[in-house]
Amino acid sequence: MNIPPEELKTELPERQPRFVVYSYKYVHEDGRVSYPLCFIFSSPVGCKPEQQMMYAGSKNRLVQTAELTKVFEIRTTEDLTEAWLQEKLSFFR
Repeated sequence: MNIPPEELKTELPERQPRFVVYSYKYVHEDGRVSYPLCFIFSSPVGCKPEQQMMYAGSKNRLVQTAELTKVFEIRTTEDLTEAWLQEKLSFFR
């Protein structure tokens, strides 16, 4: 399914943590196109501390096991925008 980050954020609960693995079409400044696999940890402010600890405790193991390199965290679903993701990915060449 091809959905933009703004649509993806509507699928995330506002008060529960979630892991998202998202393949994104990224156009580099030189015109090259890549499809990085992004791991996004949504850990909203106001979620239950037990849930936050459970997700945070398993995040690193999951990232290592899946060998993910583009790992990002959001504290509110409103942060997940096209501009935010492009800014985060601009650090990778």
